[in-house]
Amino acid sequence: MKGSRATPRIWQTDWLLLRALAKQLREQAECHIQPETFMVDFGCGDSPYAEMMRQLNIHYCGADIDDNGMIKIDQQGRVPLADGVAGAVLSVQVLEHVRDLDAYCAEIRRLLSDDGLLLLSTHGTWLYHPHPEDHRRWTRTGLIADLTDRGFVVEDVEALVGPLATTTMLRLTGFAFFLRRLPIIGGILASGLSVIMNLRALFEDYVTPAHIRYDNACVFLLRARKAP
Repeated sequence: MKGSRATPRIWQTDWLLLRALAKQLREQAECHIQPETFMVDFGCGDSPYAEMMRQLNIHYCGADIDDNGMIKIDQQGRVPLADGVAGAVLSVQVLEHVRDLDAYCAEIRRLLSDDGLLLLSTHGTWLYHPHPEDHRRWTRTGLIADLTDRGFVVEDVEALVGPLATTTMLRLTGFAFFLRRLPIIGGILASGLSVIMNLRALFEDYVTPAHIRYDNACVFLLRARKAP
């Protein structure tokens, strides 16, 4: 359902990850994006973070290749907005689906004002999930290098969900997929199992040392600005 990524429930299989991501996105936006800033969500999907940003008095505008966004990205990957119009660009779990990183990052740079901010998250570790394609996973070092090589100055990278909890989430995803195929009770069983395994994953992430999570995250959330 719309908004479930920003307000996940414990019976969702990826609750632990979505919970951490929503928390960090809010904190980053609160600390680093001024109220009244115009933000473009580049690859917004069903715009799950629109309400969050509007609560922070950020002028949110979703853009996507289909008709979900407020504006439509064209076949060349361009957003029909003027150069430098955005004080912030949001890119949440999009980069792994992008075939041409150069074109995608160039469009972000074009949209951003000179002092604009990029908040971008993408997978370090996860299952293959084409939408419509799925191309990459990153290490912290590789993600920083790819953004730096394409004209950004990376200010911070947050690591979300360590390797121990990630393995539990991956198993849960597989089990829940199977259970939901059962008639009548499948959804109930999948939701119940999700609660149990999410609590386990929460504990596993709590006991995982920060230095292990630092370089072995399920998702990295990066904050960057345009290089001069």
